[in-house]
Parts: sequence; C-alpha cells; structure tokens
Amino acid sequence: MSSIKTLLVTPPLTQLNTPYPATAYLKGFLREKNIPAYQVDLGLELVLKIFSTEGLTALFDTAEEVIEDCSANVQRIFMLQDDYLETIDPVIQFLQNKDNTLAHSICQDNFLPRANRFNQVQNVDWTFGTMGLNDKARYLATLFLEDIGDFIIEAITEDFGFSRYAEKIAMSATNFAPIDDILQQPSHILDEWLLDILNQKIEDIAPDLIALTVPFPGNLYGALKCGKFIKENYPDIAVAMGGGYPNTELRSLQDPKVFQYLDFITLDDGEGPLLNLMKHLEGEIPANRLQRTYLLDSGEVHYIDQKIQDVIKHSDVGTPDYSDLLLDQYLSVIDVANPMHRLWNDGRWNKLTVAHGCYWKKCTFCDISLDYIGRYDPAPAKMIVDRIEQIVKETGQSGFHFVDEAAPPLALRDIAVELIKRGTKITWWGNIRFEKTFTPDLCKLLEVSGCVAVSGGIEVASDRLLKLMKKGVSVSQAAQVTRAFSEAGIMVHAYLMYGFPTQTTQETIDSLEVVRQMFATHCIHSGFWHRFSMTAHAPVGLNPEEYKVEQDNFEFEGFAWNDLPHKDPTGAKHERFGEGLRKSIFNYMHGLELDLPVQKWFDFATSSASLPPTLIEDSLLENKKLDKDLLKHSLVWLGKTPMLELDEDDDWAKLIFINKKEDLEIETSPILGEWIAEHISDFSIYEDEYPIVEEIKLLFEEETGFEFSELIESDTWKKLRENGLLIIRF
Repeated sequence: MSSIKTLLVTPPLTQLNTPYPATAYLKGFLREKNIPAYQVDLGLELVLKIFSTEGLTALFDTAEEVIEDCSANVQRIFMLQDDYLETIDPVIQFLQNKDNTLAHSICQDNFLPRANRFNQVQNVDWTFGTMGLNDKARYLATLFLEDIGDFIIEAITEDFGFSRYAEKIAMSATNFAPIDDILQQPSHILDEWLLDILNQKIEDIAPDLIALTVPFPGNLYGALKCGKFIKENYPDIAVAMGGGYPNTELRSLQDPKVFQYLDFITLDDGEGPLLNLMKHLEGEIPANRLQRTYLLDSGEVHYIDQKIQDVIKHSDVGTPDYSDLLLDQYLSVIDVANPMHRLWNDGRWNKLTVAHGCYWKKCTFCDISLDYIGRYDPAPAKMIVDRIEQIVKETGQSGFHFVDEAAPPLALRDIAVELIKRGTKITWWGNIRFEKTFTPDLCKLLEVSGCVAVSGGIEVASDRLLKLMKKGVSVSQAAQVTRAFSEAGIMVHAYLMYGFPTQTTQETIDSLEVVRQMFATHCIHSGFWHRFSMTAHAPVGLNPEEYKVEQDNFEFEGFAWNDLPHKDPTGAKHERFGEGLRKSIFNYMHGLELDLPVQKWFDFATSSASLPPTLIEDSLLENKKLDKDLLKHSLVWLGKTPMLELDEDDDWAKLIFINKKEDLEIETSPILGEWIAEHISDFSIYEDEYPIVEEIKLLFEEETGFEFSELIESDTWKKLRENGLLIIRF
C-alpha cells in the first residue's frame, strides 16, 4: 500500500449535471490497490460559487467599473441585479432537485428576470404541454443562467463558458508561449475563487501528489492555473497532468516551459502511469522506470515509457468510486427542448465503460492509432453488472451513461440479459455504432433492460463518403438500425459530419436531405453537425494525399500537435454550410420545417437534393428477415409462464399471460395452446441457455406432427412475437 496521499482534480469546466468520470475511474482503481485517494470537481464548486447570492454580488460590484461600455443586454442585467440576487439561490436549489415546487413560480412571467436568452422562448407552453411544468421551469431556469453567463463573459472575463474555461488558448496551441503569457497575467475574480477552492482542499487533505485530469482544451487553462498556484505555494507537492487533451495533443511535446506549472505529464490510460508515479515519489523506483510519462531533466523534456508491466486490463481497473464528489449539488439543466438531446445536461448519470477502445477501429477520421481507440479490451458482462450494482449502492442513483467509443452490440446483449436475470433496475444510454447486429429484437431486449437512448455516427450520410471513411455502415443500414431502436422505444441521437475530404456541394445537400428524411420517419430524434477536423493520429491526417487533401505548411513549435489545417481542393467550400446545417438540425429536433426543401436552409444559391424523397422509407422495407430464416438464432421469452384454459369440447384453448401493464389472452387451437404452455418456459430469459429456432422446429414437429410453419405463421405466434418472444443471435 502506497503512503502517497493523492488528490485527483477535475479543473473547470465540464458538465454541470454530472461529474466527468476520470477521477472516479482512477479513485476506483486505487481503491482496488488499497491506496487512499481523494477527488474534487473544481468546476462544479466554482460554478456554485459564481451562481450564488455572494458570488453574484461580487460580480456585479466588479462589473460596475466597465458597465457603461457594455451592451444594452448586459446593462439591463446589471440594472436588474436585485432581481437576480433574490432569485439565484432558489433557482440553483431547484436545478439541484431540492425544491421542485418552485417550478410553479419559475413558470410565472414575473418571477425570473429576463434578458436576451429569453428571446428564443416561443411556443413554450406547446412544447412542454400543460403537465410538463417541471421541465418548462428547468428550461426557463437554464435560460436565466445563460443570461448571467453572457453578463460574465462581457463584463468580467471572456474566459467563462458553461462547459469550458478559457478554451481558446488551448485550441491548436503549437506554441506554448501565448499560454505562458496569459498565465503570467494577474488573476481575475473567477481565477481567485478557483484558487481559493483549491487551496482549501489542499489544506484539508494535505496531499503529496495532485493529479489534474484535462479531458478537453477547455480544461487546460484551469489545470495550469492550479499548477502555477501549487508550485508557488506548495512546492513540495508533486503535480501531474493527464487526460484526453494530453493524450491527443501533447504526444510530440518538446517545450520545457510547461514544466513551470507541472512536474509530470502522462499519456493514455492513467492507472499504470499513476501507480508508477507513486512508486517513484516513494523512492521505490527511479524516474527512468516511469510509464508513459513526460518530465523535465536538466532543462530538457524526456518521455519515459519503461514497459516493465503489461497494460492494465479493463477487467482489472476496478469500479468507479464517486465518493468525495458533491453528487447532490450538480445542476440538471435543459438547454434544448428535445427529450433525447437533454440527456447530456439533465440528470446525474453514473459514467461507466463497457469495453476499452473500439472493436471496429477502422474509421479514417478517428484517432485509431492511439491507445484509447486502438486497444480493444472488453470486460465480462457479469463484472460490468457487478460494477453497476456497486455504484448504485454507493451513490443511490441508478442512471448510467456507457461512455464507450462504441459499445459492442454483443456485450450490451449480455449485459442486458444479466441485468434482467438479476432484477437490477437501471436506466441507461450509451454510444454505439449502427451495426446490423442491432436487430429489432435485440433493441427490444435492450429496452427491457433499461436502455432509453443511444447515440451513434451517421456522419456524412453519403454511401460514397461512408465507404471512404471505412465506416462499415451504409445509409440504408443506418436507417434500418435507428428505426429498430426507435420502434423499441429507444431514442436515437446522430453524430453528423460535414467537410470530409472530397465532399462536394451536392453531397452536402444530399446528406442534409437524408437527415431530414430520417427525422421525418422517426429514425432519429436529435443530432449534431460537426465540421470535419483532420487530426495527426487519424488515417486521413497520417496520409492526407490518399484522401486528396493538402496539409497546410505551419511550424510545430514544441507544444500541441493534433488538429492539422488543410485544403480540400476537390471538395466544396465547407465553411459556407455550417450555419445552415445548424439551423436545420435545431428545427428538426423541435419537429419543425420537416417539409422545407433542404436548399432553403442556406443563405446562398445552391442546388436542390438529388435523392428520391422516399429514400429512407424505401430503405426501411429492405432486407426484412422472416422468422423461418433465423434457424441458428435463439428463442428468448421475456414474459411469465401462461395459464392455460381448454374448451370442454376441445375446440379451442386460451393462453392467459399476467403482465405488468395488462393481461394478454391468446385464443388458439388446443394443440398449439398445450404445446406453448408446456415449452415456453424452456426459453425464458431466466434460463442458463436458450434453444435455437432449429431445435424448437424439430421438437415441435416431432411432438405435434405439424409443420413448424403452422406455428410461426399463425396469429398465435404473431401475438407472442409482439409481446415478448424474441429471436436473438447468441
């Protein structure tokens, strides 16, 4: 057991509604090793300081010196400061689900002060209905916070953002000097509050090592600001940085100046490097035996990766540990009135990973050369469900977000079966690929296990470009799979992309037409357009000429190296399409303008869609497999054993299934009724093994003398299939 006391820190800012999981993952791993560790979400605690009567009072006082130079909107907020101060604490309590009755007041026109963010409030009563009072209030309260955020950005510091903090300084920062210059400037009031919170944690815990996780560019400034404070005030504390940003951006690090603020920078999964770092700090191993770690030696940056240990397997990382975090103080907000899109910001989701890496790892836009994508390593379903149950017990909350790059379909199948067998009730959603493995029956199984939503990439929605991407999915397949989820009662979010190499204007217009049709046919419920970014670790970035793009000449100056500026000489002028695509998806998510010709979304003349208006409808009719063609798949019954009633004259039989929602009665022939009543429990979900259709066919024909077709083509079979009889590949 290590004597090194470690404080795991998430710098500002990430999500408001739930903690970023890196520190919980690491603390869970260290718990497995009986190593004490503590964690803090500085972003949450800073937000709670800002959005309080005390915090806003200080911000209004600070803004008084510059308010005359601010916009009319910010001046309005300043003039209404008494109203903001009176309402901020109750609103935060409401968003923390501690005072839900306040919803009635929030929904009144005279409770919340309103500025520009409320200009978008139209048809809010229609959107939320007469009974969606709590959601309507949460939406209005979110706009209230966003108004205050606009005030902070204009009157206090442009560094502020609700899920980022001084993000722009880290974007494409090949040279560390500009970041260094900003860090040397005097701290503004938000920085001072951040460092006060950090200082209190250090005083309370007295750590030997502070490990800063930096998942995104918007966390870098906060991390380095913390590092600077620690170096100046607690020089004996070691400071390490890891996370998604260094993993992707700092793999060619040369500039020593960053080590004014840090002692170590680790790459890829943090468990192994952190464990070795503790051993080094205890004097157990020398620095040259560290794992995937940058350090400064004699003024030069050195990368140490002594492979004295195997990579820690996903089955050995332990259960995420959320203790120390203020789980009851996160804010559930609704920034878009869309039931799928709200999941990212509403509700306190426990984050969990089903499998490390991506089982597909072929997409040419993705960082498949890096460990977090390229090393696929699943854990057994029983172990994942063990972790789920432990997290529910420790947090008291049963919502889960599986944050895999792409959760494997068969692993999700096995997890669903295990959850159902154990009677473990959770609500979950996760990231997937729209694989054909996700049949309608598998989607139904996932829904019964608690799945409410999935997110996955449809990307450019063009078969030519999807093939160039090596996505392994066609438009038709994506339509069928998303519709299968939708019909099972599972919401679908689509990651969409524009600007992929060689994408033409017509292909961009057509991709929007595909998306429009997928919304119109209820295949997808929300989406987001991303502009393609060529990165240094993806196949396109590694071989740009293969994709007919030209990397711009720019000098790497020793710090970050990931996003690669490039030209696409054969493609469209991609920058023109961003605003129109954004407007279209916003409307589609609200069920609006689905009949508008897609070219109308752009403020320049362009061609109309070249695709058939029924492309997606037609795709949904393709490749429908019949039950008789699934002989190697297994039968799984989700319901209970039925009661059987037989007619005295042997003319009919009645199967009666007692279900949670309503009873199901099926009238059938005596032979079918008796056979089903006797055998349906053989393929109950609670059995250890499930017979394949071929075995049931032989058994049925042997015992009844009838052809199997008489069973599977009967109304009885149809009703069973509609009410919990699944055919799934195991």
